[in-house]
Amino acid sequence: MSPWLTVVGIGEDGFKGLGKNARRALLGATRVVGGPRQLDLLPACVRAERLTWPSPFSLAPVLVSRGQPVCVLASGDPMFFGVGASLSRAVPCDEMLILPAPSSCSLAAARLGWTLQDVVTLSVVARPLAALNAHLHSGVRLLVLSNDGNSPAAIAALLRERGFGPSRLSVFEHLGGPAERQVVTSANDWSGTPIADLNLVAIECLADETARPLSRVGGLPDSAFRHDGQLTKRDVRAITLARLAPLPGELLWDVGAGSGSIGIEWMRTYPSCRTLAIEADAGRQQLIEHNRDALGVPGLQLIRGKAPHALAGLERPDAIFIGGGVTREGVLETCWQQLRPGGRLVANAVTLQSEMRLMSWREQHGGELTRVHVAQAQPLGEFDTWRQALPITLLEMTKPHDA
Repeated sequence: MSPWLTVVGIGEDGFKGLGKNARRALLGATRVVGGPRQLDLLPACVRAERLTWPSPFSLAPVLVSRGQPVCVLASGDPMFFGVGASLSRAVPCDEMLILPAPSSCSLAAARLGWTLQDVVTLSVVARPLAALNAHLHSGVRLLVLSNDGNSPAAIAALLRERGFGPSRLSVFEHLGGPAERQVVTSANDWSGTPIADLNLVAIECLADETARPLSRVGGLPDSAFRHDGQLTKRDVRAITLARLAPLPGELLWDVGAGSGSIGIEWMRTYPSCRTLAIEADAGRQQLIEHNRDALGVPGLQLIRGKAPHALAGLERPDAIFIGGGVTREGVLETCWQQLRPGGRLVANAVTLQSEMRLMSWREQHGGELTRVHVAQAQPLGEFDTWRQALPITLLEMTKPHDA
């Protein structure tokens, strides 16, 4: 089938700013679907039926017209945090033509003289603002798509709270159109200027003396997490993450997540990594929710329940960490069964009983056992001595592709 669907990226300059192919598609369409703001940019000569997206959002107005000439309007580049991504999952690529316009990020970078390959782009459109926390480092440049006119003030408040009050903010309204405006200030000096709902915030991150920027390398300081003692300590955490070996787009099950440290650091490694944190204790569930937001991975999904029962029906993972409950009947078996072929399983044991369980499992299924001893120098009178932490036994396994 030749393309019946044309996705047209349209800017603030409206119909007159479109190329020949986009204009021809709109003039020949029987139906045009988009948001009210985009539809209002079309002139009367576009005679197609105009439909706004339903609430809750659905692709139904497009898909019911399959085979007819249909256009979808999107702001700027439809494939940049736009509807193009949703459509590409529902419509074969050979049935769809995408005609992008410059994105708001491209326009903002052009105004500022920033090179896009050196900029971090984020969206807080219907997304938690806490995602910014993972990217706050002096010298980093961020382009943030705002949810509405309140977003710049909320971003400024977050920057001040995290010790990045000196950061320079450039707020762009209606980029590319006749109403374009730029407001420049620092997060500390944000005055509550009224901002249009359609805006983008450019941030040049600058830290003050209170900031505590954190590396993305596995093994954050224990003080970076709120916890009740149920925390995989820093050195063991770094070793565990190295054995889990996160890769872009992979899903981790953090079973018996405690304070969520392993799953959180897994997601901080790559923006596309995901975690399902399984935890039964209500107090620790609250700690996980706090830590995931504070450390910039609000997309971590908390599964409230006890393994193995809480594992039923979950998406199969690429890697599994078992930090608690290894002696519980069925936990190891269920995790191993649900792990994708080629996936990694790492389980840590502190007690003799859990260590014996890992040794017994290794005898039956193979794997590699490692014992980790960590000692820290601490005062003893006028001198220092080594204080030995409890040893950790670590089981590492990779599931065969033919399993």
